[in-house]
Amino acid sequence: MVLANGMVFEGSGFGSEGCVIGETVFTTGMNGYIETLTDPSYYGQIVTQTFPLIGNYGDIPKDHESARCNLKGYIVREWCDEPSNFRCGGDVDSYLRSQNIIGLYDIDTRRLTKVLREAGVMNGMIISGSSKEAVEAFAALNDEKKKAELLEKIKSYKIVNAVESVTGSASGVEEPADVVFSESVQYRFVPVTAGGTKINDPELAMKDGKGKKVVLWDFGAKANIRRELLKRGLEVVTVPSSYNAEQIKALNPDGIMLSNGPGDPAENTGIIEEIKKLLKTGIPVFGICLGHQLLALASGAETMKLKYGHRGANQPVKYLKTGRVYISSQNHGYAVKNETLPKGAELSFVNTNDGTCEGLVYTNVPAFSVQFHPEACSGPLDTSFLFDEFVKLINNPSYFKDFKPEYERVDAIKYFASTIKQTKENA
Repeated sequence: MVLANGMVFEGSGFGSEGCVIGETVFTTGMNGYIETLTDPSYYGQIVTQTFPLIGNYGDIPKDHESARCNLKGYIVREWCDEPSNFRCGGDVDSYLRSQNIIGLYDIDTRRLTKVLREAGVMNGMIISGSSKEAVEAFAALNDEKKKAELLEKIKSYKIVNAVESVTGSASGVEEPADVVFSESVQYRFVPVTAGGTKINDPELAMKDGKGKKVVLWDFGAKANIRRELLKRGLEVVTVPSSYNAEQIKALNPDGIMLSNGPGDPAENTGIIEEIKKLLKTGIPVFGICLGHQLLALASGAETMKLKYGHRGANQPVKYLKTGRVYISSQNHGYAVKNETLPKGAELSFVNTNDGTCEGLVYTNVPAFSVQFHPEACSGPLDTSFLFDEFVKLINNPSYFKDFKPEYERVDAIKYFASTIKQTKENA
């Protein structure tokens, strides 16, 4: 592994072979590696798992979030070559090979993560195997001039056309509503209320959403977003990112779901303009991750790139309506700037680690959004009640009209900055 700053990490290869350049990131999830491997939001990225052992329950095709692996490369400390799970359909190495994804293991992932945490996300290259390209890249590391050229090549990499490249990738794993619910009862997750109660009765779970149609605008949607909507009784029509406002309106939806997806949200200028048009129709809107950012941009807010992003299943978010803190699953490198929120946009969730925006409620239009993933297939399930909130908004477009945060946000940015400074001074 060669980082853009010239640091080299040696290990062993698994999966496919060759050379690949990507934006190097880390995720702190202790489980859910299947979700990570198949989440379209990781498009263009080399993903490092901080949890030491990956692959212990193998590959489970039924849990895939899309029909293909969209990340560039995969780095782990150790991979399990003898997985054990009654649903196991193969091992991680075989899956990476089938998707032509280059993997790297037996490296110091802790050290690599600390570099990315301190310096921020940066480009990198994985070199693996004995192909001509790999041999030449290995040789370049021992030649000062050629190494400089290699580093320039790594630094120049940029993720482009991200949404267009992944839209529709979940279509290959979509299932009908009856199958989704029956399998959720057996293997996955049934709907969970705001109070934490699981609803095992499909009739009860679906009664408020029956007869309502939702358009899932696919910017790289995870399959579980569709599953969660179906489990609420909603009819789901998935459309690609190339659709415009008129085409979506022509479907006569009762609600619109803006999905997750990869890349810089501000680059999707065409989609942002179409969202502006849809907001004027009064159709209820729910945005997740990239959808949250695009909805904010369409409303007049601004976004920023985070130093190393939020990736993992252990991110604490505070719901400002109740003061309760939930543990959430996240995967994003950008965030909405709190200080740029327009009139009518209320902060609903904040990240208690750094104070960044994790959710918005719009009081002037029937819309709300969250930065985290309430549909996370590996969990936690704490925030899946937000899909029920969407159903309530569909049935009552004035549902959020009087939303007012009752709790002040924790200004964690200043707190942690002063703590880190004091720690360094003590050291």
